[in-house]
Amino acid sequence: MPENTGPAGAPLDDDARAALEELGDIRGSIDNIDAALVHLLAERFKFTQSVGRLKAAHGLPAADPERERRQILRLRALAEESRLDPAFAEKFLNFIVAEVIHHHTRIAEEEGTATPAATSAVAPEDGGPTA
Repeated sequence: MPENTGPAGAPLDDDARAALEELGDIRGSIDNIDAALVHLLAERFKFTQSVGRLKAAHGLPAADPERERRQILRLRALAEESRLDPAFAEKFLNFIVAEVIHHHTRIAEEEGTATPAATSAVAPEDGGPTA
């Protein structure tokens, strides 16, 4: 798209061009944050894999409802401090925890040490883990 036209091909005035430039800058920042989130999640999952191996080696259940409950409370408080919707933060954590529990269960099955999973702190109908 030429610099002097908008998405529909219409000519842009100086204000519109400045707005599009600012939009591009903001989107660049969002892209950088998205990349950082992916890298942070990868790091987090490296640690949770270690937790899964330890649990499997010692016959511990994949889910830890008390830990999940504490983490939910902690993340909700952090979200409030950061002016982020606490319900969104909880849903995000529940999504991650469900994946972690899945990984822990798979590790235990691979090592032949699977135990009946404890029930998660969050009900499945709330989008929480089921194992």
